[in-house]
Amino acid sequence: MDDDDRVFKALADPTRRFLLDLLFARDGRTLSELEGQRPDMTRFGVMKHLKVLEEANLVVTRRRGREKLHFLNAVPIRQVHDRWIDKYTTDHARALLDLKHALEDDE
Repeated sequence: MDDDDRVFKALADPTRRFLLDLLFARDGRTLSELEGQRPDMTRFGVMKHLKVLEEANLVVTRRRGREKLHFLNAVPIRQVHDRWIDKYTTDHARALLDLKHALEDDE
């Protein structure tokens, strides 16, 4: 599985997107903090989701004493955006600007 596939797989799940949103709001959270935000999930369930996010390089961890802190790594999301989204919107935006200018010139 290539890097883009790992990122798409990780982002496909709403629970993983929720965890990323939590880390976006405040980086450096422990497993217990993240687990506390999802009372409907077990600790093991949150750990499984974090593992998928780590494999996609969307979450990186750092030890602080006995704690393991989780941090958002937005670089893979930006790379997917640049490769898959941006290239499709550029031509459309250019076409809309050309249309706007053409309509304004007719006035």
